[in-house]
Amino acid sequence: MKFFLPSYAKINWILRVLGRRSDGFHELCTIFQTISLCDRLTFEEAETVRLTCSDPRIPTGEENLVVRAAEMLRGEFDIKKGARIHLEKNIPSPGGLGGGSSNAAVALIGLTRLWGLETSEFLPNYASRLGADVPFFLFGGTALGTGRGDLIEPIADISAGPMLVVTPNIAVPTGEIFGLYRAETLTDTAQEHNLSVCRVEAERLCPATAELANDLESTVFGAFPEVARVKETLLELGAVNAVLCGSGASVLGVFDKQETRQTAENALDHESTWRKFAVSAVSRECYREELGL
Repeated sequence: MKFFLPSYAKINWILRVLGRRSDGFHELCTIFQTISLCDRLTFEEAETVRLTCSDPRIPTGEENLVVRAAEMLRGEFDIKKGARIHLEKNIPSPGGLGGGSSNAAVALIGLTRLWGLETSEFLPNYASRLGADVPFFLFGGTALGTGRGDLIEPIADISAGPMLVVTPNIAVPTGEIFGLYRAETLTDTAQEHNLSVCRVEAERLCPATAELANDLESTVFGAFPEVARVKETLLELGAVNAVLCGSGASVLGVFDKQETRQTAENALDHESTWRKFAVSAVSRECYREELGL
C-alpha cells in the first residue's frame, strides 16, 4: 500500500495576543487560512518507522513532528507495523507558515489510513499534544483559533484575491519573540471579552479592505529589521494589504489584481535571499477533498 497526501501551509489573517494565562502560555485569538503552497507526504508500509526528506536541512529523527506523530499512534494503539514516509519539502522552515505542524497533522491522517485505525474522534487530542498549530490542519479552510491557537472553530471561508508570500532568509525564534512580547496577565473577564471581540472581527474580515493585524509584528520587526523591510516592499509594490505570518519571518501580501501581483513578483527578483510564492486561499471543502476527509 502506497499513497501520498498534500500538506498545505497556513497564514494568519489576524493574530491577537490577548495576554499571559495562569499556566504561563499566551492566550491567542487568530484566524487561520490554508493556502496553496504545500509539501507532499508519501506513505507506504514498512517494518519500522522511517522518515526521509527532500531537504537535507530538515531533521528526520525523533525531533521531527512526523516521527513523533507516528510513534504516538504506535504507542496509543499498540501498533507493531511501521511506515516509510517521504517528505517533499516546499514550505520554508522556519517561516511562520506552519509547515511542521501541517506535516504532523497530515502524518496523523495518513498513518491512521495506512494502519487501518478508527481514530477520527481522537485526532484533535493527539494533534494538540504535538503542537498548538497542529489541530487546525485537521480542518483547513478558514478557522478561528483560540486558547494557545489549538481550540479550532471552523468559520465561513474568506474570499481573497491574488497573494504573494515572501520569506527572507531569517530564522525567527518563536519562543524568544513571545518572551520579548509584553503581555498583561489575563483575568477571566478580560479573556471572555477579548474572545467575543475576536469573533466579531472574524465575521467582518475582508482581506482586501480590512486591516490585517498581527500583534507580534512590532516585536519581530524590532529584532529583525529585514522582515519589516519585506512588508514595506510589498506595500510599495502595490499590495493592498500585508501582514506578518505567525511569528515570521514570512510576510503575506494581498493584491487586488493578478497583474499587480505578477509585477511585484518580478520586481523582487533582485532580492536573492528572499523566497517568494504566488499563492491562493484553499477552502475547507477543497482541503478536505484533497486529504480524503
